[in-house]
Amino acid sequence: MDTTHAGLDGPTITSDRVRQVTVLLGGAVAVAAAAVGSGAFGGQAIQDAAGGALSDSATPVAPAGPAFSIWSVIYLGLAVVAVWQALPRQASNPRLRATGWWVLASMLLNALWIGVVQAGSLVGSVLVILALLAVLCVLLVALVAEPPHGALDVTVDVTVGLYLGWVSVATLANVAAWLADAEVGGLGLGATGWSVVLLVLAAGLALVYARYGRRRPTVVVPVGVAMAWGLAWICVGRAQGPLQDRTVAIVAGLAAATALLGPVALTLVGRRR
Repeated sequence: MDTTHAGLDGPTITSDRVRQVTVLLGGAVAVAAAAVGSGAFGGQAIQDAAGGALSDSATPVAPAGPAFSIWSVIYLGLAVVAVWQALPRQASNPRLRATGWWVLASMLLNALWIGVVQAGSLVGSVLVILALLAVLCVLLVALVAEPPHGALDVTVDVTVGLYLGWVSVATLANVAAWLADAEVGGLGLGATGWSVVLLVLAAGLALVYARYGRRRPTVVVPVGVAMAWGLAWICVGRAQGPLQDRTVAIVAGLAAATALLGPVALTLVGRRR
């Protein structure tokens, strides 16, 4: 073992340094991709890419435009995590050893998703966002298994929680956009029926996250907040604007309440036991 420094939890090895530098660079790539995806540097804004298939009025489960401002918070959190984990004292932090490469994978997949969407491939975007969701679920498992070692460790919890919650809602919207673009039709239920199914699935998924991670509220409460944020903006988008749907708006509002309150309730119940 190549020991180079005494870190937070013991000796640091070369692979720790490699991980730290690589994650830091990955954070820079993610921020740059986000800037391009916002339309900066001549890039095409996501809502305009792929023929507008991912705009806020493309499908009944597309969140209204202001919902996407949550990305600013997520990117800020990722930037803080990338810089903080690169500090010499954090090299042997066991939590960062368990999550560092997965955080990097999530950032690179997000950058890839932006590129795929701007290339106009909706089916490709679905595959990438499903991979991103899987990586974030792995991070959830890792963070629940390993308790925080300090206040700044909670930054990882909150960032990953918001990231996972938002991507969970975005995945449903992305799949719906792909199906609509493929002109598959109502598949027996119609646009409203399938939107309700997807929203009920979202509420159920929020409860699954909350049940699994109830021992780690610093992760699952942010998951619920982000999911509630996205679902609430679906409710707003269907209550007004060019694609109004009262049924979808009501179900989205109920799903948002479930996502927000579920983690809190399950955490309190778990502590009482």
